[in-house]
Amino acid sequence: MQQSETALTAQLEARGWPGRPLTEEPLAADVLNTRWLAGTDEYDLLEEDALTLAWLDKHGLDTGAAVADVRRHLREARSALAATVADPSDTAALNRILDHGRIRLSLDAEGTVETPEVADPARYAAWMCARDLARVMTEAPGRVRKCANPPCVLHFVDTSRKGERRWCSMALCGNRAKAQRHRTRHHGAT
Repeated sequence: MQQSETALTAQLEARGWPGRPLTEEPLAADVLNTRWLAGTDEYDLLEEDALTLAWLDKHGLDTGAAVADVRRHLREARSALAATVADPSDTAALNRILDHGRIRLSLDAEGTVETPEVADPARYAAWMCARDLARVMTEAPGRVRKCANPPCVLHFVDTSRKGERRWCSMALCGNRAKAQRHRTRHHGAT
């Protein structure tokens, strides 16, 4: 059963972890954002069974497979997706993940039905993340990005009209970068 981000947030709060930023991104970006920084501390949802299961439930991706195997495949997918976002020609690792599944098309009274088929249930979530990145990169080439703030590890899908978004959040990284540029200019002028 698919749950909301609220259930996942409750698990984070129970551990004393900070809230997770950018929780409304598409699946491909959300798996990339299962790792984030708060200050100098790094947090990773894919390091604990309960957090991984909560994330899977949020997206309706829990197949009942052994969570250790699912986590391993999700971490591989996260690395492959990050590599492809950083360099869209670097698709080898992503394609290896996509090799583990396919879409079966059928027709019903309402139109075409797409059914994902993945032989190993432990690979299902990773495959769905890879498929979503392929979909987003096809529909909106160049719009999946890593935040332009070098220390930031977050990713987003740029849905702005002009496609010029650079920051995960203007409030988080955009303002920091502007303040840093201001300090550099001000300090350099003295």
